[in-house]
Parts: sequence; C-alpha cells; structure tokens
Amino acid sequence: MNWFTNLFTQISIAQSVIIYGLVIALGIWLGRLKIAGISLGVTWVLFAGLIFSYCGIGIDKGTEDFLKDFGLILFVYSIGLQVGPGFFASLKKNALANNVLAAGIVSTGVALTILLWYLSKNHISVMTGVMSGAVTNTPGLAAAQAAVRDLNVTGTDRSLITLAYAVTYPLGVFGIIGSLLLLKKILKVNIGREQELHRRLAMVRSNRPISVHLRLENKQLVGQPLRRLFELLKEPIVISRMYQNDEIITPTPSTVLSENDVLLVVSTRQQLEQMKLLVGPVSKIDLRKSPQSQLQVATIVVTRSEVTHKRIGDIPELQQHDFTLTRLQRAGIEMVPHGDMFLQLGDTVKVVGTEEGILLITKAMGNSLKKLEVPDLAPIFFGIVLGVILGSIPFHFPNMPVAVKVGMAGGPLIVALILSRFGNVLYLNNYTTHSANLMLREIGISLFLASVGLSSGKNISTAFEDGRGWVWIGMGVIITVVPLLLAGLIARKYFRKTYFEICGLLAGASTDPPALAFATKLAGSDIPSVTYATVYPLTMILRIVAAQLLILLLA
Repeated sequence: MNWFTNLFTQISIAQSVIIYGLVIALGIWLGRLKIAGISLGVTWVLFAGLIFSYCGIGIDKGTEDFLKDFGLILFVYSIGLQVGPGFFASLKKNALANNVLAAGIVSTGVALTILLWYLSKNHISVMTGVMSGAVTNTPGLAAAQAAVRDLNVTGTDRSLITLAYAVTYPLGVFGIIGSLLLLKKILKVNIGREQELHRRLAMVRSNRPISVHLRLENKQLVGQPLRRLFELLKEPIVISRMYQNDEIITPTPSTVLSENDVLLVVSTRQQLEQMKLLVGPVSKIDLRKSPQSQLQVATIVVTRSEVTHKRIGDIPELQQHDFTLTRLQRAGIEMVPHGDMFLQLGDTVKVVGTEEGILLITKAMGNSLKKLEVPDLAPIFFGIVLGVILGSIPFHFPNMPVAVKVGMAGGPLIVALILSRFGNVLYLNNYTTHSANLMLREIGISLFLASVGLSSGKNISTAFEDGRGWVWIGMGVIITVVPLLLAGLIARKYFRKTYFEICGLLAGASTDPPALAFATKLAGSDIPSVTYATVYPLTMILRIVAAQLLILLLA
C-alpha cells in the first residue's frame, strides 16, 4: 500500500492533481452550507486549502504558482467577457451617479485602510489583504500579491496577505448584508411602499423601447419621405408598421407620408411626447391586431458572424423592404436598433415583416442556436495572450522606484472588456454562452483560491497566537461597514435612490454576489440586479488598481 500513501504525500503531477481535486471538491461542498441563510460559496475552497496546508500537505511549488496565475487569468477574463457590454453601457450619463457613488465607496475604503495602516503599524501589504477580504474582492488580493512579488517587497511574510484576507472575508460578507439591514432601519424603509415607489419611478426612468400608434396630422410631413421624420429626431426610432391606403405595410425610409397615416412607432418613453408633437395624437387603431395585416413577428438570434463586422446600415441583406428590425436585446438590455449599430453574436432581434421577409432576415442572421453552443476557443486564448502582454507592460512614473504593471489581474480584465464590446469588429468572436462562461469562471477562481490556500495555511496559527487576527477582523469590519453606510445615506438623501437601488449599488460596489442574492430576495424582483450590473465592472477595475497602488506607493 506504499504506492497509495506516496500518491498523496510525494510531490508529483499525480499528487498535485489529487490534492487540487480534493481541495476544490471539499470547498464546493462546504460552500453549500448556509449560516443565517447566507453562504460563502466558492470562498470555502480557500479555507479548504488552508486546512490542507495547515495539516502539512504541500504540492510542487512551480505547479502551485502556475495554477494560481492561470486560474486568476481565466477568472478575470471570463468576468470581462460577461460584463463588458454592460460596462460600456454604464458609462452613459444616466448611470454616472451610480458609478460616482461606487467610486466613492472604493475611495473611502482605501482612505480608511491607509488611516488604519498608520495607526496599527501593520505592513501595508497586510492591510491590503485586510481591505480585499473586507470588501470580498479576490482579484484585489491577487493584484496585491502580484505587486509584492514584482517589487520584491521585504519586511513581511507574503502568506500574511492571504491570512489577513481569509480571516476578514467571512465577516466581510456578513458585514455587507448587515449594512443593508442597518440602512433599512436607519432610513425607516417599508418594503411594500418601496416596491410601489419603484414601480412608479420605473415608468418614468425606463429606457426600454415602447410601442405606440400615432395618426399623422402634421401637414408639414405630408408628402415627405419617412426619412424626414428620422432627421428631426436626436435619438433613433423604428416605424415597424404603417397603415396607408387601406393597407398595412413595413415602410422604408423612402416611403412617402400621407395625411391620416397610422404609424406604429417603437421608441423610448422619453421621446414619446416629442413624437406626438411631430406626428400627431395617439390612434385607436391597433395594427398588430388588425385582420388586414399579412405581417408576421419573429424573434431571431444572431449566430452568423458575417453580419457582425459592419454597421447595420452597411449590410445589404438587412436593407430589404419586406421586414423591419424593431427591437434588439443584448446582455439583458433592450435597445432600438439603428443603422450605426453593430450586431454581436448572441444578440436577439425582434423583426416584423412578410413571410418572405422573415425568411430572408433569418437566413442573413443565422438563428442557429446550435452554433452558439460550441464556443470558439481560439479568440478567447488569443485575448488571454493580449491580456498577459498588456499586464506585463511596465509603466514608468516620476518618483517611483520601479515600473508599474497592471498585472495578471488587470491586463486580461481590460482586454476582455474591450474585446467583449469591439471584438466582432476586429473579427475576434469572443461570444460564449452563459453556462460556458460560468464554468470557465468557476474553474478559474477555484484554481486560484486552492493555490492561495495551499501556499498559506502552514502559517495560519501565527495569525491568532499574538492576537493579530482579531485586530485584522476589527479593522475589516470598519472598512466594510463605514463606506457602505455613508454611501447609502448620500444616495438616498442627495441622489433620491430607492432602497432597492441602494442595495444593488452597495452589493455591486463590494463585488459581492451573496449580498446581491440577499437584496434580490428582499426586493422580490430583479431591481437590485440592474444597479449591481451598472457599477460592478468599474468597481472591479478600481478595486484591482487600488490594491496595487497601495503596495506601489506605500510599501
């Protein structure tokens, strides 16, 4: 039986695979346990690794270092691909307030970390670990470790960064949720009234396209081509159907308008009043239910890469007269399609047209879901290569002893964000299904957390033998709670955010899925998820950069 014992104890490739498999499996199983209805999820992989390491089980150091960095790259790259479209959408004006508040939360947390570092005399690398655990941000921990390694920082044991992160993380999760409950009490929130308030606000704020029938009474438009109406508007609209000369048609920009034509307009709610002024009043005729209509409605998924590299207005197949694109849904966001827009694989497009027109547009766009089930790995790995190159570029700043790098946490994330938005234009198809992206992300974070735990657990007893661990926990609670409470109060008083929006904002600014799940359950809807998705990408970047800058400037 010596061979069996050696398989677990002697350093080898087989032993590394077995230990990683056991650590990750045990961590995932333990992650299903809930305390007060809250689960730490995949973070249990870190704790399992710490336990194995504390018990004296080690693996090959080279393998450990490789899997840690490679797991981190897979994790941040898949996050970038997922949130990229939402990230660029969040940079628009209507999301500016949310991102300013999120940036304020990050900045306040960094300021508190510096203050506590000055008062406690802990090494700044340890304080960065405390901060990363307190805000439940694993990529920030990785960025700090990479900065310590690149700078050859002395005066601290690198494993203490991980231990500081590990002891503050659990209370970080509970602290975020506790902050949401404390704000609920401070603001005297009534959940029922809050839900009704949000329903009313949603009607006013919504940017989702709506449909309305308008009767043409503006005599200045009579005899003009339909494109004249488009020219008078700042934002794009779609005329999906038109009732003209006792016939329901799908109009083209050259269709000449006549008095009393009925137009089925698809636009944002904000443009509705302007449309009434330009065209005329709302009509009682519903072209969608008219028995005279020979038009059909279809929902088509973009699966043909040939239509994703040009503007919609430059694609001949999409300029036919027998159909109209009325709505486009991407990454959960519904938009009005227009000629300057680029399609992306996985986009869902709603089309109105004749039977022949629907067949033409279906053939042009693909609509083959099977093609999307098989991910194209070549662009993904090419993007990872670009991310590693970007992360390795040294940036020199005055009065800094060494060059700054965005590292393995920052480079792949930035490249993934860019390629998720513009990759199709560069003929790089980075589309993956949600399940494939989730699998890639979970494998990456599991490998990273297992590696971190296996490299640090042997020193875990040192975290508490002299009381440092309890001090770290106390400082972590301060870094967790204070910025969230301040931002929540400011968001309510000065930005007039609803409580559910605040919950999503605080969960996103903490990059904490358990807090989002709690907020979503509390709201009984996906309201918090919208704000969470708005601030999550920018916050993730800021957390990574902040962790690196603390090491670079203060180590």
